[in-house]
Amino acid sequence: MKSATVNLLDTPLPRLLAAFDVELVDSAIADRGFFGALVERRDGSRVLSMPVGRSEFERDTAARMLLAEGLGLTAPPVPTPLEVSRA
Repeated sequence: MKSATVNLLDTPLPRLLAAFDVELVDSAIADRGFFGALVERRDGSRVLSMPVGRSEFERDTAARMLLAEGLGLTAPPVPTPLEVSRA
């Protein structure tokens, strides 16, 4: 992790991803119930896989929720009916 001083809600997403060394990639999963996945590879690198075709707001919000959960950052709770799970 490069910097823990970034603000999860105020930092522009590209800077937030760079601060935590997370690569953003497009996902081929088209299911409307899939908002994305944060994956840590065996080598320690991280990938945030996000579905295409979503609004900028939806994509940005889902990315921040996944980063907060996956990186253990302080964040407001995920609104219902959404759920963030670990596998």
